[in-house]
Amino acid sequence: MKGGMPAHTVAERPVERYPLRLLFWESTVACNLECIHCRRLDVAKELVKEELTTQEAFRFIDDLATMGSPILVLSGGEPLYRPDIFEIARYAADTRRVKVALATNGTLVDERIAKKIVEAGVERVSISLDGADAKTHDEFRKLPGSFERALHGFRLLKKLGMSLQINSTIANHNVHQLRDLYQLALHLGADALHIFMLVPVGCGVEIAEDQMLSAQKYEETLNLFYDLALEAKIQTKATCAPHYFRILRQRGGSTAGHPGGMPPIKDPHLMGRMGTSHPGGHPSMAAMTKGCLAGTGVCFISHKGEVFPCGYLPVTSGNVRTKSFAEIWRTSEIFAKLRNPDLLGGKCGACEYKKVCEGCRARAFYQTGDYMAEEPYCIYVPKGLQKSSKQ
Repeated sequence: MKGGMPAHTVAERPVERYPLRLLFWESTVACNLECIHCRRLDVAKELVKEELTTQEAFRFIDDLATMGSPILVLSGGEPLYRPDIFEIARYAADTRRVKVALATNGTLVDERIAKKIVEAGVERVSISLDGADAKTHDEFRKLPGSFERALHGFRLLKKLGMSLQINSTIANHNVHQLRDLYQLALHLGADALHIFMLVPVGCGVEIAEDQMLSAQKYEETLNLFYDLALEAKIQTKATCAPHYFRILRQRGGSTAGHPGGMPPIKDPHLMGRMGTSHPGGHPSMAAMTKGCLAGTGVCFISHKGEVFPCGYLPVTSGNVRTKSFAEIWRTSEIFAKLRNPDLLGGKCGACEYKKVCEGCRARAFYQTGDYMAEEPYCIYVPKGLQKSSKQ
């Protein structure tokens, strides 16, 4: 053993235990908005020159089609800015039989675009709403009228029968609107509400001091979201919020008799609403298994082909321009570390919930420069450390 890593090689690790569930592809960095947590337009204009070509996109999709039943999420930037996005979606959905989702801000969706999205074989569209009202959303997105335009796009797609979810970045500017966002999702007829807890990377670092929730507020917010999930008539999912899975076990299950602190969620109705069930054996668009999925069930390909464990953890494992994506997924040393919770440091390593939570590896990296360090925005004290503190 060296540096805490198991003696066996990456190739010997049971990679089949880590099937890829979601691949997020930053199809373009171009965008029509200037959200305060994202890139600025002047930067994007330069980066867009490095984007993968259509044929390069086809090549990594060919690999993706050999890797079980993953879902390809076309994201950005604003993916609808990419001229060939519908051609790529059709290739994935029709030619390679890969499930395709589209993540958009919704402001560019008119009747023509809505029809093209449906015809391209996209199975679900997520539209970002970062406030329950126009004022809150538009200030965050820095485009007056973007809230109403997003709702208009949502309604056009719903009219065509598209499955729709709302994505909401939760930070200090809108945390008080969480219940209102849930009610808005119900009112619009969304199939799902996914909340994303702000991660301080990229331009997010610039607003972290003002917008990041405190660890205590983070815990309160996730507990409120759990309450909403109990009453939800739609799927609910907390993303970039791994200790939500500890809360699920604390409030909905027991660790007794479950090695590694990984008890099941007792309420089957709650499981269904949260997307944990897989009807017909196919992954749900909202399927959840544990907290941080970076490099274990989720992966991210940048606009220029770099492969990262997730879109918020800037440690690259290779580039699809020079290496097969499937090979990167199988052999990456970085992914191998992320797949071994015994390598977690600090209180994450001592936590009885580490196999269902794992802490946010991106926040750990932001805070310490070590993506295996403890999650800095978690107030929970593991039982073993509770005993030590009392002695």
